[in-house]
Amino acid sequence: MKKLPILLIAVISLYSCGGEDQSVAEIISGQNLEAIRAKKNEITTQQKLIDAQLKSLDSAIAILGNEEKLPLVNTLTAKKEIFNHYLELQGDVSTKQNVLIYPEMAGTLQRVYVKEGDRVSKGQVLATIDDGGMSSQLNQLKTQASLAKTTFERQERLWNQNIGSEIQYLQAKTNYEAAENMVSQAQSQLGKSTIRAPFSGIIDNVIKDQGTVVAPGQGSEVFRIVNLSDMYIEVEVPEAYLGNVTKGKEALVYFPILGDSVVTKIRETGNFINPSNRSFEAEIPVPNKEGKIKPNLSAKVNINDYTSVDAILIPTSIISENAEGEQYVFVADEPNADGESIVKRTIITTGKTQGAAIEVLTGLNDGDHIIKEGARSVKDGQKVKIKK
Repeated sequence: MKKLPILLIAVISLYSCGGEDQSVAEIISGQNLEAIRAKKNEITTQQKLIDAQLKSLDSAIAILGNEEKLPLVNTLTAKKEIFNHYLELQGDVSTKQNVLIYPEMAGTLQRVYVKEGDRVSKGQVLATIDDGGMSSQLNQLKTQASLAKTTFERQERLWNQNIGSEIQYLQAKTNYEAAENMVSQAQSQLGKSTIRAPFSGIIDNVIKDQGTVVAPGQGSEVFRIVNLSDMYIEVEVPEAYLGNVTKGKEALVYFPILGDSVVTKIRETGNFINPSNRSFEAEIPVPNKEGKIKPNLSAKVNINDYTSVDAILIPTSIISENAEGEQYVFVADEPNADGESIVKRTIITTGKTQGAAIEVLTGLNDGDHIIKEGARSVKDGQKVKIKK
């Protein structure tokens, strides 16, 4: 406390001595340029001296008055939690039940029984083609087969009674079997005149109109049928994730156009690495109960490739790096009753990043107070005040 009066006396003495000299007004009135410049330099020197002394006085007052201002910081408490990391990929929706239906025989499209948008069941008749008289031929073959059957049955009864020759019996049997085969072949051929649904689904497009002449082959598609209940996404996964992206892993699928997402799991993974892009395929089923999801719809797929049940996560923004390339954060000791604490710089190693958070593998413990706001303005060993 004895230093304060001495400093005050020095300041007062400085001003007192200045009072014996000529005043500024007198020097200016003398119109002597050299004298005016000399007076200005004198006052400037005095001002610098006074400023330095004022700073010393302020510092002394703060220390002696216990008014030290500590940096205000905000902390977060490290805690262990489950951490799921997701690999983000891009894919398009597909379905294995999206096919074009072709005719199996040539002829005129006689009847079309469905229209676009109709729901159909597997085996349902969609259209018929003019059979060109094949139904009449089938009826004739059935009549011949019936006669052959009757002849065979009678010959068989005689043969069982040891009447007639064996050759007659075998000939009747052969004729009957040949007639039955001809009927089956004709029925199979006639069945091609009926176009049926290969699976349950929706008629997406009726390509040929009634009365059109159709024939098997490219360009003669009659219908497109789609089943939207068995949708999936096939994505290409970099080979670096071969051990982490496996069958049964959780996948989050987001559809930007729909603004909707679904949670599903990987159904299958490929057993082949594509040499051109060093990736393998993963098939992810997509539930489509409401029918909003369509084939070729773009989707963002997030696959869970890493999980830690006791991870410590911190914001990436509070991590700094020293000249050696080491990452570090500032950790505060347990604060006292006034919220005051000492900070310590702690070297950490980090793992995977998800969004704005990063996993800390080493360097932090559960319950540590990590400097969040103000981390860029504190130093190792500095005393700080923690905001409540």
